[in-house]
Amino acid sequence: MAAAPVWSVDPRTGKQREQVAVEATAQEVDTTVRAAHAARASLTDRTVRAAFLRTAADRLQAAKDTLVEAADAETALGPVRLTGELTRTSFQLRAFADIVDEGAFLDVVINHPDATATPPIPDLRRYKVPLGVVAVYSASNFPFAFSVAGGDTASALAAGCPVVVKAHPDHPALSELVAKVLRTAAAQHGIPEGVVGLVHGFEAGLELIRHPLVAAAGFTGSVRGGRALFDAAAARPVPIPFHGELGSLNPVVITEAAAAERAEEIGNGLAGSMTLGVGQFCVKPGLVLAPQGAAGDQLVKTLTDAVSNVDAGVLLDHRMRDNFVAGVAERAQLPDVESPVTPGSGGEHTVGAGFLTVPAVRLASSGEHDLLLEECFGPVTVVARYADDAEVTAVLSRLPGNLTATVQLSAGEAAGEGVGASILAELTPLAGRVLVNGWPTGVAVAAAQHHGGPYPATTSTSTSVGGTAIERWLRPVAYQGAPEALLPVELRDENALGLPRRFNGVLQR
Repeated sequence: MAAAPVWSVDPRTGKQREQVAVEATAQEVDTTVRAAHAARASLTDRTVRAAFLRTAADRLQAAKDTLVEAADAETALGPVRLTGELTRTSFQLRAFADIVDEGAFLDVVINHPDATATPPIPDLRRYKVPLGVVAVYSASNFPFAFSVAGGDTASALAAGCPVVVKAHPDHPALSELVAKVLRTAAAQHGIPEGVVGLVHGFEAGLELIRHPLVAAAGFTGSVRGGRALFDAAAARPVPIPFHGELGSLNPVVITEAAAAERAEEIGNGLAGSMTLGVGQFCVKPGLVLAPQGAAGDQLVKTLTDAVSNVDAGVLLDHRMRDNFVAGVAERAQLPDVESPVTPGSGGEHTVGAGFLTVPAVRLASSGEHDLLLEECFGPVTVVARYADDAEVTAVLSRLPGNLTATVQLSAGEAAGEGVGASILAELTPLAGRVLVNGWPTGVAVAAAQHHGGPYPATTSTSTSVGGTAIERWLRPVAYQGAPEALLPVELRDENALGLPRRFNGVLQR
């Protein structure tokens, strides 16, 4: 594997800014993974790793100005958006530190012997242990929150797993800076800096997923790239868990009653959601089922006015820009597809937002319009106009798995009248998060959050956002008949650590 230079590129001009590093060779990947593997014991103490996570959050905030400037130079996402994302990333690290302190994620269960049970129950003690080194594949569109210090890294470290991050080529300089912050925070608590490794390069990413000491992987990106890594993880002599977020259409259903009641509100909300961040969110609404008739016409008019006023924007790189321009042009040429606001090139380095309309019946069965049921990354959505509820059901039945599914209901429907419940029932099998009278962009970092969904949204049933994301990097183990003196301290009767646990069938907190 030949080493090639890694450049920081300005997406506003397409020009190289500076050489950041070189692509990692197979030997360098091996060295990086082995250093992470050697650091596992340093994460054993939950107090130490919680303190590490909080220090990392503090240091990220202390370096905010430098990091945001570097991120904006490589992504063109803007200081306001990036400052908010950095704050979210720091909050996430602190949230996982709290989870580590609490200890409920260990799922401690203790059963004393019971000779009267059928069959008899021996002494059993069960909890969860870290898997080992986790490979993290950074996302392009979230240079902080889904990158070097993002949710995969934070949750893996919280679980007690070292990480090796494959940097995204769209922000290599920022990746180096953030990795340095994390390593400095680790050193402050006596943790080897190798606990957070970083490699660059496509081939390095393949070497990483194949390395025998890598125990699991987290990925956020395209269906094509994620599926290739997923297949590689499964094809190893010892397959490993691969938690990938690959792609999502994020359908929206607008009922006729909702459109009649608040067409302007829904149209403006949709415009804001589909163009937010130049349409570069994994939860961007990409397919909208809206009614035919006067109410639907008013909604489309409002959407037209709102989207027409959105300025052209810069995508994360020119490859994405080219794919967007080509993708919307191909879709716009399909029969019966119209462009009330034509999406596409907004200039040499920018793109303009827009949307397409099509009769929903065109999507109700397979054919050339199937392209409209595929994600198009960027500021575009497809509005499918339906004649009746049967067409809505027919289109929904053809959709793959999604991260989100949304329904806009009238006040009466939200109160239990009409089709509200039946639409929720149709949307639930399609997505990991179902929204009512909201918009999917904006993924709160909260205990009840679920950011995942049926394939191809994700390759597992887990979430990559929220406290339960830690579960991806743990496995249960039970000890039978082990003397107290030999048991991990977490599984001893005295509960010196004060852990939440289930003790002989009784939940103790």
